[in-house]
Parts: sequence; C-alpha cells; structure tokens
Amino acid sequence: MKMKLFAVLLLAGAVLMAGPASPLTRVSSAMSDLCTGLKSLLPVAAMLMIVLAGVIYAAGQMMGAETRARANVWATAALTGALIAILIYAIAPSVLRTMYGNDVTWDAVAC
Repeated sequence: MKMKLFAVLLLAGAVLMAGPASPLTRVSSAMSDLCTGLKSLLPVAAMLMIVLAGVIYAAGQMMGAETRARANVWATAALTGALIAILIYAIAPSVLRTMYGNDVTWDAVAC
C-alpha cells in the first residue's frame, strides 16, 4: 500500500513539474494573477463592508442597550476592514513592484 501511494505521489510530482513554464515564469504568473484578483475583489469588498456597517449600525440602534453596544463594535469592525481593504488596494502596487520589479503592473490593460 505504501509503495502504491509513493508511486502515485511521484507520478503526480513529475506531472506537475514537467510543465512548459519554468518556476520563475510560474511565480510571475502567480503574482500577476494575485494582482488581478486584488484589483477586482478589494474595492467591491470594501464597498460591501461599508454598506454592511451602516446596516448593522442602523439595526443596532433599534435594539436594547447591550445589543446596541455590540452592533457599534461590529459596525466599527466592518469599517476597519473596509479601510484596510482600501489601503491594501492603494499600497499593493508599489509593494509588488518593489518586490518583483516592473513586471507586475497595476494598469487596466494587464496586471
């Protein structure tokens, strides 16, 4: 049983490593995909968190004192998350450019 598992893992490793792309090309491609994902996901997530914070705060104002206090904490956490998402969106291009050179861009054409 162990030998079969070893053979399957060895074969899987050989298949994964035998791609046409070099490891450096795969890293560059992964960074470009990360950049594209950040560019498309973070602004939407930040806006949804701002709206969610408003809904939580408004709903909490209609409840009792303890629930109102918890709702304020939750709304503050959502706003903090939105702020962090916006900061990541704004700072990520320069960090990625510093780490990986000008290969990773933040343009609308290619990321």
